[in-house]
Amino acid sequence: MSNYQSLKEECYEANMMLPKLGLVLFTFGNVSAVDREKAVFAIKPSGVPYDILKVEDIVIVDYDARLVEGKLRPSSDTKTHAQLYKNWESIGGITHTHSTYAVAWAQAGLDIPIFGTTHADHTHQDIPCAPVLTDEMIQGDYEFETGNQIFDVFKAKGLSHNEVEMVLLQNHGPFTWGKNAEKSVYNAAVLEEVARMAMLTLQINPDTPRIKDTLRMKHYERKHGKNAYYGQGC
Repeated sequence: MSNYQSLKEECYEANMMLPKLGLVLFTFGNVSAVDREKAVFAIKPSGVPYDILKVEDIVIVDYDARLVEGKLRPSSDTKTHAQLYKNWESIGGITHTHSTYAVAWAQAGLDIPIFGTTHADHTHQDIPCAPVLTDEMIQGDYEFETGNQIFDVFKAKGLSHNEVEMVLLQNHGPFTWGKNAEKSVYNAAVLEEVARMAMLTLQINPDTPRIKDTLRMKHYERKHGKNAYYGQGC
């Protein structure tokens, strides 16, 4: 049995949530899960359909995207995952999809405005859209530079990756992350729903204002603040 069996199983289970939640079509997505003690992460192999994916297919790589274990080629997005793990040590799982509504916002090159409490329950900011990469970045180490583009938009907008666990990449699609792989998939589902709600909101009223600040922070803080009271606690 693999020395990374439990990590592979976590990664596999998280990946299998994507088709169940309607977040992927064919092979349009991937999830990874990290083991911080061993400094490796597990990720879906490239181009393998979900209906034939098996635990033993999951690939193990290090933070430089070098193969540690596995017979298949890892996801083409592996270098982006590696960049995020290497630089953001608090995250434990990453999801990338091409879900319809999130991609629509990404293709439009727009941040998703925070209109209501569903959005505010998960983050208190607009969901950022990183601008398209330069020609040099695209023609160079593209997936590696994609990670840098995510860092750049968070720095430019003064955002914390611990408070905003999702991003759009212009003309591409969303990446989400969380404390583990399962939470990163949860955030991908939330992002898709918030993207859908925002689009419908603007169709109904193109002049809809953003949620008022007091309501925005009330909903965020009651779930994530130091005096949070949503749910059942530990």
